[in-house]
Amino acid sequence: MDILDFREYVLSFEEVEETTPFDDSTLVYKVAGKWFVVVDMDDFTHIVVHHSPDVGVALRDKYAQITSAWHFNKRYWSDVSVVGDLPESVVRLLIKESYIFTIHHNVTPKALRERLLSEIE
Repeated sequence: MDILDFREYVLSFEEVEETTPFDDSTLVYKVAGKWFVVVDMDDFTHIVVHHSPDVGVALRDKYAQITSAWHFNKRYWSDVSVVGDLPESVVRLLIKESYIFTIHHNVTPKALRERLLSEIE
């Protein structure tokens, strides 16, 4: 997966916005205004995903390429290496699960949350 494939995949989800709140290279993707994935497009070696605390522990135990995210709440955010042995299908799944988790736990109003969840394939 390269940065263009990554961007295309993330932007394919409903209500996703690409922002650069920090600098010109750090991309923050939001669903309905809430962060769910972060990446540095100049150094596309890892992404940061949002998840439940239990999922984070399980991911870090299962994959050496997944660690606690630097400068984020380590209970809810993990750093995922996109270079090396981690299959692209796993990276895509983690992005999608981050999107779904963020909708479930952070998106209001309820009608928007329910609409977004009903549109996920």
